[in-house]
Amino acid sequence: MDQIVEFFRHLLDSEDIIRTGGLVLITLIVFVENGFFFGFFLPGDYLLFLSGVFAGTKLLSVSLWLLLMCIFAAAVLGALTSYITGYYFGAKIKNRPDSLFFKQKYIDNTRDAFMRYGNSALIVARFLPVVRTFSPLLAGLIHMPFQYFMLYNIVGGAIWVITLVGSGFYFGDRFPGIVDYVQYIIIFFLAVTTFTVVKGYLNSRKEKKLKTYKDTTSSRPRPSLRSQTP
Repeated sequence: MDQIVEFFRHLLDSEDIIRTGGLVLITLIVFVENGFFFGFFLPGDYLLFLSGVFAGTKLLSVSLWLLLMCIFAAAVLGALTSYITGYYFGAKIKNRPDSLFFKQKYIDNTRDAFMRYGNSALIVARFLPVVRTFSPLLAGLIHMPFQYFMLYNIVGGAIWVITLVGSGFYFGDRFPGIVDYVQYIIIFFLAVTTFTVVKGYLNSRKEKKLKTYKDTTSSRPRPSLRSQTP
């Protein structure tokens, strides 16, 4: 959290950095977070919202349309990169051992989201940390048709970017003093993120236990209905 605050404070130190490095760095972070599995820990939702806030207060010297287009392009191209990775290197990913930046449970949780929401999980996943990073990877791994993937990728990316960046810009433009409460905004988004991830994890465990119970019950031998002779 402190690193993100310092990142934006650094943007305020120089007008040149705000005009060039600020937008470039924001775009790069969004691309990596959406395009590479090791980027799942990078800021997503609150980075978009704060980018809109800083643009709305004119502390980030870019227009709203330029900010929207850059972040949207990064989100779509990042997800496309992840899809291609899963499509062509899916077998290696399936057999990849757990590490600091990758765990098979991330794939399992994303698969659960696909089973629950279908292909529209690519849209819903935009607002779910971790799942957002792994959903295009899984889409490629299961060889989802490219045209359907791109449709949901573009629609989901547009909704995600417009909602968060647009709302951030609105608050920054109407209430400039909001920049004094950046740390509280980050805490709020982190709380929502943590709640969403924990709730999804608990629901996933509950569904798996229920499925295991049903499978165990159905595999038990049934008593014979044949009448017994006295």
